[in-house]
Amino acid sequence: MILKMDRLPIELPTPKNPSANDAAAIQELLGGKFGEMSTLMNYTYQSFNFRGRKKIRPFYDVISSIAGEEYGHIEVVSYAINLLLTGVTKRGHDPVSAPLADAVNARNTYHYIASGQGSLPVDSMGNFWSGQNVFSSGNLKLDLLHNFFLECGARGNKMRAYEMVSDPTARTMVGYLLVRGGLHIVAYAKALEKLTGVEVTKLLPIPDLSNNAFPEARKFMEQKLHLQLYTFSQDDYKQAGLIWNGAHPDDGQECVVIEGAIPGFEVPDLEEEPQLNAPGADDFDPQVFSDMAKKMGIKYDY
Repeated sequence: MILKMDRLPIELPTPKNPSANDAAAIQELLGGKFGEMSTLMNYTYQSFNFRGRKKIRPFYDVISSIAGEEYGHIEVVSYAINLLLTGVTKRGHDPVSAPLADAVNARNTYHYIASGQGSLPVDSMGNFWSGQNVFSSGNLKLDLLHNFFLECGARGNKMRAYEMVSDPTARTMVGYLLVRGGLHIVAYAKALEKLTGVEVTKLLPIPDLSNNAFPEARKFMEQKLHLQLYTFSQDDYKQAGLIWNGAHPDDGQECVVIEGAIPGFEVPDLEEEPQLNAPGADDFDPQVFSDMAKKMGIKYDY
């Protein structure tokens, strides 16, 4: 089960230049073949389907811990997209004035037609994510090889997406994913080494560019987020430390497992977009909840 928290793993800055086309490019990191939807669902199904868990529990714990983290990656990419889309059309209640006129020039009109200027499980071209991207062979060695390749492919796409957009919202998010995705690459490499004896970490980095080339990634490296594998569980997956240990191939520092989740930051409060009827609750009086919350002793802010 997933314990859901109303937090994001990092603090996202407000965009300096909101852009629908930047948002469309970043969609690749969410719903593309190598996006966060794919990493989440690949590792989730591999953990569900894992056989022989008692005998080789540490491998199960690593896959499960990373699966738990990927849910938060979907959230942080989605919020980056949502922030980039906030305010890019004319706000108002009058449909006659064509408040969505600029949307015809956007690369992904689904953001307006099928959504309230929000993220969708699609790639950068608007193709919806498919469960056909899930690989769960049942063979541990094969699944770990696939996961290593998947994370390397994801890293390549993140680097290219970074070079496509310049807004600090997008680049901060991509910098974070480069660091955490890099940790996942090394984790699967270490798992393969434990399983087979092959020194997979000697292949890294793939692609051949250090995270230090990205200023936003360097910030998270300085916080040692490339070294810390979180279990994303209150009590379970502790045996992940039997795989995630020793020196990190990038800088030789010690890899550590931290029980629980990344503390996180406040989720951005997205502004209303009345021209899209989002959220479309104009007649609601928040005082109703305020009075009820007071009686129940619950904090309610609006």
